[in-house]
This record gives sequence, C-alpha cells and structure tokens, in this order.
Amino acid sequence: MGKLVKLPTQESKLVKQCKRGNQAAQRELYERFAPQMLSVCRRYVKTTEDAEEVLSNAFIKVFRKIDQFSGKGPLGGWIRRIMVNESLNYIRYQKNLFVEIEEENHREVAHEQLQEKIDSDYLLQLISELPLGYRTVFNLFALEGYGHKEIAEKLGISENTSKSQLSKARQQLQQKLQNNELLYREK
Repeated sequence: MGKLVKLPTQESKLVKQCKRGNQAAQRELYERFAPQMLSVCRRYVKTTEDAEEVLSNAFIKVFRKIDQFSGKGPLGGWIRRIMVNESLNYIRYQKNLFVEIEEENHREVAHEQLQEKIDSDYLLQLISELPLGYRTVFNLFALEGYGHKEIAEKLGISENTSKSQLSKARQQLQQKLQNNELLYREK
C-alpha cells in the first residue's frame, strides 16, 4: 500500500503566498475575510468608521505576523483573535473603558425566549448601545467564549469586575428588551 500524502488546501496555498509577500494573495486573503471580520470589530467599537480603522490596523498585523500562523487551527480563527485583540487595543487607546451606571433590579430572562423573539441584527444593535466596558466584556464572554479569568487578563481588570460588567450588561439588555415589549411576559 502506498503512503498517503496530504495535499495542500487552497487556504494553505494562500497563506504560503502571503508569507512570501505576494500582494495579490494578500488582497485575496483580505477580500475573503474582511466582511466577517468587520462584523467582529463592529461588535466592539461604536461606529462603522472606527470598526473599519480597527479592521485595517488588524489586517496590517495579520500580514506582518502571518509567519506565526502554524496552520494547526483554522486561519479564520487566528485572524479573528487578532481582530478581537486589535479592537481591545483600540478601546484601551480611547481611555474610556468602564463607565459607572446606577444598578437597577431586573428579572432574569431565559436565553431560549431571547433567541425566539429577537433577530440577531437587532440584538447586535442593542449590544452596540451598551456602555463601552459592558459591551466589551459582554462580547468577550457571550460571543467570543472567553472566561472571566481570560477577560480580566486581556483587559487588565479583576475577575470580579469582569463578572460585574457582564451582569450589568445583561441587565441593561434585558431592560431594553422589556421596554420594547420583546420579551415574554407572564399574565
């Protein structure tokens, strides 16, 4: 029996060309990933213009660090981590990370009810309206899957601050949804 040889994928060929500095390959990589990565950046920064700036800066880092991509995981996941980190750097640069807001009492809402009642675009809009610190922690926890310890390390805050910011973000989202009568209310 012959030896099995793993043939290079289209993605691995593209990465190899990018590592060589091939501008056409870099353009193709950008065009392939930019739309979805802009959505990632948009979750962290308030305006589309700022998200586009973060996207551009992050892709510069992608091309500078493409040699560090091992190929062991998906390229999109590696690029996504760079986008998230660059978004966080942008937020840090703005020096306006956490905002204190008066706490209010709100009732818990089941995740399944939320999914049934709201489309994702509307929910992303509501998330974008959260204060910067709340939005950042919420995105890292709920959308990117980071734990509180990782969030604390990335943002230079305590785990308790991360938990508090997430709790406050959820409360504000629930209040916005209740105000818009999008949640199931018991009779």
